[in-house]
Amino acid sequence: MRVLLFTGKGGVGKTTTAAATAVRCAASGRRTLVVSTDPAHSLADAFDAPLGDTPAMVADSLWGQQLDTRLRLERSWGDIRAWLLDVLAWAGVEGIEAEELAVVPGLDEVFALADLADHADSGLWDVLVVDCAPTAETLRLLSLPDVLGWYVERLFPVGRRLNKVVAPVLGRVTSLPVAGDEVFSAGQQVFDRLEAVRQLLGDTERSSVRLVVTPERLVVAEARRTHTYLSLFGYGVDAVVANRLLPGAVADPWFDRWKAAHAEQLAAIEEGFAPVPVLRSELKPTEPIGVEALAGFADELYGRLDPTSVLHRGEPLRVESHEGGRRLVQALPFGARDELSLARRDDELIVSVGPYRRAIVLPDSLRTRQVAGASLADGELVVEFS
Repeated sequence: MRVLLFTGKGGVGKTTTAAATAVRCAASGRRTLVVSTDPAHSLADAFDAPLGDTPAMVADSLWGQQLDTRLRLERSWGDIRAWLLDVLAWAGVEGIEAEELAVVPGLDEVFALADLADHADSGLWDVLVVDCAPTAETLRLLSLPDVLGWYVERLFPVGRRLNKVVAPVLGRVTSLPVAGDEVFSAGQQVFDRLEAVRQLLGDTERSSVRLVVTPERLVVAEARRTHTYLSLFGYGVDAVVANRLLPGAVADPWFDRWKAAHAEQLAAIEEGFAPVPVLRSELKPTEPIGVEALAGFADELYGRLDPTSVLHRGEPLRVESHEGGRRLVQALPFGARDELSLARRDDELIVSVGPYRRAIVLPDSLRTRQVAGASLADGELVVEFS
C-alpha cells in the first residue's frame, strides 16, 4: 500500500493537490482513499460531493473521508477523561471548566492519525492520500508518536508499578481518586496506536510527504523549515509542488513584477530543495472543483509520472563505516548551526532543532562507541563515533 501525505502553509492549495492526486490514482484502477485530517475540512468542497466520517464513494475506485476527530477523542480518551474528571471534582473543579481541563488541546487531531494505520492494515485500499492540516499542526502531530513513545517506554512501566504500591496507601488516608489499571491500559492502547502510525509513516518505501508551496517568499521559507523538521523525525519528502504559478500567457505589464518574483522564488525552490523534484501547476482561471476538473489539474501536475511512485529516495537517517570508525548521518535540509544542539544520554542521541527534539535510539553498532565529533554541512548532520 502507498501512503501520500500533502501539507503546506494554509491557503497554498494542498487540499486541491491531494484530491487531484487521488483522482489520478483512482483513474489507473487503484482502490484509492483520500482522507482529510485537517480540522477545517474542505475536501468535500473540492469534490463538490458530501463526505463524512466514514469512507464514501466519490468516483470509480475513489473514496473520500473527513475524519471526525471529536468522535475519536471520545472513543480513545474516555477512561482517562473519566478519571481526570474525578480528580478535578475532588479538587473542587466541576462543570464546563472540568470538561475543558480533562482534554489536552489538540489531542483530538492526534487520534485521527491512528486511523491511518488502521486503513493501511485493512487491505481495502491500494493508495491512501492524506490531506493534512497546515504545516504547524502537521509537524506537531507527526512528531507526537516519536516524542510520546519515549515517555511510554520509560515512564509508563514505572508509573504502573508505582501506582500498585501507592494506591492502597492513598486510599486509606485520602479520598483522591487514584488511576486504576484501566486508565493505564487505555493510555497504553493510545500509544500503541501512535507507534503503529510512526512505523507506517516512517517507512519511506511506503509513505511519502509532498510539500505544497506557492512562489512566495514567506511560504517557501516555511516549507524549508518543514522539510528540516520532517527529516529530523524520519519522514521522507519525495516531491515539492509549486502551485499557482503565473502562466506565461499572461502578458499584461501590470503582472511583470509578479512574474519576476515568481521566477525568482521558483528558482530558489528548485535550487534549494534539490535533488527533490519540483512539480509545477499554473494558476487556473477558475477553481478546479469536481472530479473532472481535478483530473485536469493532476494531468498538468504529474504529466507522465505515476503519482504513486517514490519520486525521490532519500534516507533521513543512516549509519556508515568511515576510516576505522562509524558515523551516523541525519538528514537536516536547511538546518542551521545556531538552531542545533546535541546530547548523548546512555543509548540515545538527543538532537534538537529549533523547537523540536528527537531522541534517536542508537543501533547496536554505535552503543558501545564514544562520540568523537559532529558537523553540519550540505543539509546533513554527521556524528562521528570512535
